Amino acid sequence: MQRGAEILNEDECWNLLADAEVGRVAFAEGDDVEVFPVNFAVGGRSVLFRSAPGAKLAHVAEHPRVTFEVDAHTDDEAWSVILWGVAERLSRDDEIEHSGILGLVSWTPDEKFNYVRITPDRMSGRRFRVPPPSN
Repeated sequence: MQRGAEILNEDECWNLLADAEVGRVAFAEGDDVEVFPVNFAVGGRSVLFRSAPGAKLAHVAEHPRVTFEVDAHTDDEAWSVILWGVAERLSRDDEIEHSGILGLVSWTPDEKFNYVRITPDRMSGRRFRVPPPSN
């Protein structure tokens, strides 16, 4: 890895997403952007999350174009993956069962029986070397 950012290919991005647990889904809302942290799973080439009734589901119905971001770091490196695509509520039982989302456990006590899939049409990933602390 060079001193600057390493551009990740699509497979590398999906591998990083598959190992991550929390991401942020962003919806356009007029002149603002609404951002929600979600725990998620990867199913094929899509991102899946559960939602209780409320703001996230309303945004999916009204503004399905989303941006989804995940990042992480260690002492040596940091990475981020951003994808842009369309969010849709899964409603058919066969779709829900085959998506892999049923194994995703919510981190909050709310009952989340609404399932959302984000299908990206574009993604970007970068990895950075973290410089050692200066003395």
